[in-house]
Amino acid sequence: MAVILKSLAEIEAMKEAGRLSAKVLRIVGAAAKPGVSTLELDRLAEEVIRAEGGIPAFKGYGGFPGSICASVNDTIVHGIPSAKTILRDGDIISIDTGATVDGWVGDNAWTYPVGHISEEKKKLLQVTEQCMWEGIAAARPGNRLGDIGHAVQSLAESHMYGVVREYVGHGIGRVMHEDPNVPNYGRRHWGITLEPGLVIAIEPMINMGTRKTKPMNDGWTVKTRDGKPSAHFEKTIAVTQDGPILITVEEDHRRPVDD
Repeated sequence: MAVILKSLAEIEAMKEAGRLSAKVLRIVGAAAKPGVSTLELDRLAEEVIRAEGGIPAFKGYGGFPGSICASVNDTIVHGIPSAKTILRDGDIISIDTGATVDGWVGDNAWTYPVGHISEEKKKLLQVTEQCMWEGIAAARPGNRLGDIGHAVQSLAESHMYGVVREYVGHGIGRVMHEDPNVPNYGRRHWGITLEPGLVIAIEPMINMGTRKTKPMNDGWTVKTRDGKPSAHFEKTIAVTQDGPILITVEEDHRRPVDD
């Protein structure tokens, strides 16, 4: 599959899917409280998406059963929502979700604290979020794909965190995953040149310990090899002549991202 650049009109059309994806993530994240099951969060996400005429982008994608990926503590990505997974005070949960509107897909993720979390987990969340913003800031025309990964990797590893290699960001448009893959590691000035019209999901997955992963037998859930917590933050962005703009955002804050 070749890289598909979007016109300004197509980027504008993607903003509604982005807005709804951001809205559902905010609402579901606020509901992530002690005593709530991840299946309840999943049902809430689907309700919000369908109430506004969207389609849950994750449900049925590749056979995935949920409208969200609900990844708790040492689960990195692709946690399957379950009535048996009850959130507890001190947990962290990565919620990854998206909506399809008029054939366009929005994709975003955020890691939320559940009740009161440890200082170690607070730092992991803060650093991983900043890794995402550093990667977004590097998504400027004329830069290379490796500049995004280098920005993420440099910050994460400066805090002695592990940067997941097996799961990466991606192009996005009328399907969830388009070219190119967007790794969270890499060399500066390496890879394809970033051009206006490129729409990608930038999504650092950062582990408190080793970067090594452990896939589970359900064919979806991926955990850290050492059992330490992992965090995941993601936004869909578009590269424009003026720099990156946010697609998965509710408010009209899609101005170019500052350095």
